[in-house]
Amino acid sequence: MAKVSGCELCEAARITPWHFEDDTCWVADCEICDVPMVVWKEHGHEPPSDVVDEMVGRLVAVADARFGADGYSVDRVMRQIPDHFHAHARDPHWWSRRFLGR
Repeated sequence: MAKVSGCELCEAARITPWHFEDDTCWVADCEICDVPMVVWKEHGHEPPSDVVDEMVGRLVAVADARFGADGYSVDRVMRQIPDHFHAHARDPHWWSRRFLGR
């Protein structure tokens, strides 16, 4: 697996709860957002579409268990780390819960 020194997602520190891991990806709670996120184990921002589908499926399984099937949306915008594929499952209250303490 291609890794880049200094990339937080390549480092994959186990700071928060982890829900899934295989040779392709891992799903853990985002340290910043406190919602499940999936991370490709390869450093790059454009995995093949079949790999994206597989990874998003892993994220959806975790998010369904946590929020219910209609209790979240998948956010694939890579804001803070745009060069390493990752996606979040965001429930409607993630912002206020995480940043406003509600």
